[in-house]
Amino acid sequence: MKTLELFKVLEQNEDKSLLFEYAPNLLVGANYHITEVKHTKIDSVDCGSNKDSWNETIIQLWESPNELGKTEYMSVYKALAILNKVGEMKPYDFDAEVKFEYSNATFHKTQLFINDFEIQGSNIIFKLAVEKTDCKAKETCGVTSKEPVLLDDEPCCSPDGNCC
Repeated sequence: MKTLELFKVLEQNEDKSLLFEYAPNLLVGANYHITEVKHTKIDSVDCGSNKDSWNETIIQLWESPNELGKTEYMSVYKALAILNKVGEMKPYDFDAEVKFEYSNATFHKTQLFINDFEIQGSNIIFKLAVEKTDCKAKETCGVTSKEPVLLDDEPCCSPDGNCC
């Protein structure tokens, strides 16, 4: 989801509570804060010697240990106020992909993209997902896009296995 689309969705749902699902059926705690917004420029060279560049908006979510047990989630209205204040200080690239940076005691720190969102009553829930790594130069490097097939009767990590 692009930054502009995120803002539009939030603006259309200011009266809702803002929830984030960081893995299937696992929600960021109601004690979360928006602790940082990063305007990041990526300049890269892939394994096929192709140059690329793009911008990302990365919004960091952090669960406050001082608010464990909190049950009321941040309102979209409040989140928009925070994000708009950031935009006044450092303008957004509204074409930039938006990601959420998050971790907790059982989930490693990572940047999650918005896979989808849904309205459930008075809540808007952004469904986040981990982006898999990929080779951008498959043709140049001769990489086929076929996934390895694991046969049911073949142990995964045996010498004849095909996944280790």
